[in-house]
Amino acid sequence: MAVWTYSTLVAWSAHSVRCEVIPLVLFRKMITLLLLSFFSLSQADNFDQAYSDLENYRTIYISENGPRLSVVTEQARVVSRRGGNVTLPCSFQRDPSSAPNPKLRIKWTKLTSDFLKEIDVFVAMGFHKKSYGSFHGRVHLQGANENDASLVITEITLEDYGKYKCEVIDGLEDDTGVVSLDLQGVVFPYFPRLGRYNLNFHDADKACQDQDAIVASFDQLYDAWRGGLDWCNAGWLSDGSVQYPITKPREQCGGKSTVPGVRNYGMRDKENNRYDVFCFTSNYKGRFYYLTPSSKMTYEEAVLACQKDGAQIAKVGQMYTAWKLLGYDRCDAGWLADGSVRYPISRPRRRCSPTEAAVRFSGFPDKKHKLYGVYCFKRQN
Repeated sequence: MAVWTYSTLVAWSAHSVRCEVIPLVLFRKMITLLLLSFFSLSQADNFDQAYSDLENYRTIYISENGPRLSVVTEQARVVSRRGGNVTLPCSFQRDPSSAPNPKLRIKWTKLTSDFLKEIDVFVAMGFHKKSYGSFHGRVHLQGANENDASLVITEITLEDYGKYKCEVIDGLEDDTGVVSLDLQGVVFPYFPRLGRYNLNFHDADKACQDQDAIVASFDQLYDAWRGGLDWCNAGWLSDGSVQYPITKPREQCGGKSTVPGVRNYGMRDKENNRYDVFCFTSNYKGRFYYLTPSSKMTYEEAVLACQKDGAQIAKVGQMYTAWKLLGYDRCDAGWLADGSVRYPISRPRRRCSPTEAAVRFSGFPDKKHKLYGVYCFKRQN
C-alpha cells in the first residue's frame, strides 16, 4: 500500500485542481475528506486480515417458541341475578412437553371499578384452597377437567357485580383472563327526605344500602338510559363520578339543542360535593305486596301493620324490583321504609300514570298524616 503524506496530498490536490484558485477554507475541507477516505480503506484492509476465516462461520437465527401457558375465557360477560349461582368460565393450556406441576396455582381476584386494586376471591394450589372475605364459603372451582379453572359463585349478592381476573401461575409462566359478571336488575334515582343534592359519596352509598341496593356503575346507568331512563338531576355513580341520563333533551336539562345521552360532571370530591345518587338493585327472595284490607294510617301504624302480618315495611329498591322485573302494578299510594310515599304502575292508564310505566313518587309527607296504605315485604327463608 502506498504511503501518503500531507505534502504528497497537497501536491496531488494542486495538480488535480489544474491550478485553479481555491479558497483556503474549501481547500482544507477537501484535505480532511481525503484523509478520512484513505483511513477507511486502511481499516477495511485490516478487518479483512483479522477475520480472513469469517467465511467459515454461519449466522444462526434463534426464535422463541409460543407461550408455554395460555389462559382462555370462553365468555367475556356472564349474566345472573341476586340470589342465583353462576360459573365464570376460565381454562388453561400447558405445553404438552411440560412435566406435571403440583404447585400450579389458580388465583381469582375482583377488580375495583377504578381498576386500581384487586380484591382476593379464591386461590387454589394442589389440595390447598382458600376463599376470602365476603366470598368465603360461596366460591369453588368447577374442576370439570385438569385444565378447568372456572369459578363457581353461589348465593350471588349485589356486591358481586363487576369484573373478575382469572390468573394461572405455572412456575415461571403465567397468564390471565378477565370475565365480567353482570346482574339482571333496575337502576333508580334516589334522594332522601332532606331533599335533592344533599348526599356526599359516603352518604349516597349508605342511602342505597338502606333501600336494598348499591350505588350503580356507569355501565348500569348507561344500560338504563338505553332502556329509556330519563332523569334531570345529577347523581353519584360507584366510580365517584356524577352523571345523569337524558333521553328527551330540554332546556333545563343541558339544553334543548343537545343530543340525548348520559351527561357527565366528571369525578367529584367524595367528601364535600353533594348530589343525588343512582342506585342499582336486583331480584330478591321474598314477596312484595300492598297490605289489604288496609285503612289509611300514619307511618308508625304502617310499620306495625306489616310486622303484624309477619313482614317488614318495604324499601324503595324492593318496589322498583317488583315493578321492573315482576311487572307489579298497583294504583294505591303507600308508605315505604324511608318515609316516602310511592306506587308502581306497569300498565299506564287514566289517573294512574297515563303517559308511561313508572314508579310514581308522592313525596315525603308528614309521618303523622293518616292518608296512605302501606307496602310490605316478606322475606323468604
